[in-house]
Amino acid sequence: MGIITLTTDLGSKDFYKAALKGSLLSLLPSVNIVDITHDVPSFNISYAAFVLKNAFSYFPKNTVHLIGIDSVFNENTKYIAARYREHYFVGADNGIFSILFDDVPDEAVELNIMQDLKYLHFPLVDIFVKAAVHLAKGNRLKEIGLPVAELEQKMLLSPVIERDIIRGSVIYIDTFCNVITNITKDLFTGLQRNRDFTLYFRKSETINRLSWHYNEVPEGEKLCLFGISNHLEIAINKGKASGLLGLHLGDIVRVEFHS
Repeated sequence: MGIITLTTDLGSKDFYKAALKGSLLSLLPSVNIVDITHDVPSFNISYAAFVLKNAFSYFPKNTVHLIGIDSVFNENTKYIAARYREHYFVGADNGIFSILFDDVPDEAVELNIMQDLKYLHFPLVDIFVKAAVHLAKGNRLKEIGLPVAELEQKMLLSPVIERDIIRGSVIYIDTFCNVITNITKDLFTGLQRNRDFTLYFRKSETINRLSWHYNEVPEGEKLCLFGISNHLEIAINKGKASGLLGLHLGDIVRVEFHS
């Protein structure tokens, strides 16, 4: 029984998510479908890549990850299936793979599955589903497409590093309103070298110590830590940091290290 995960911007209000699952079950009734999220902001490939990148490695090898972000018909966009770190990924070649993968995939093909005209505006339930089911059955990539040497590239906004300063930005806000930045643990510790630091955000908010757990400070107090994603987070113990601290996607944060 194969596993297919779903990461889409379809939301939960409309029939689209149900149509996608129904299409998968029609072709492979025994498939194990796992929702990663359907609440990606519309067309936001960087948001989707962050979520999937932090989730896929927890699944068994040969899991198929179907990505439905900005997947509507576009004659200039290829549809791709790729194998990366013993997992399979199916999605539009809109730049998401370059953000999702740290390395070149082991194998990638441009899908040549015939489009059913009935689903011309919704290839997610047609071409993508057929490719995902093919792979979930244990079949090979080369049977559904032709090899591609390069995938569409997108550049993410990276932290700016000065002598003793990291300038980063907010890239994700989770369900608990914890604020996740693009400053990774490796980047932070590499520049810190056991020095004290001050984290600045908004106009006057600061934090000057790392926590290991959210409950290391009293309830309602702010903290920063490296969470499961290994990115620097700003949080409030049992509070909603994003709303209470006025932090939003794209906001700038600054870490200064002290000699």
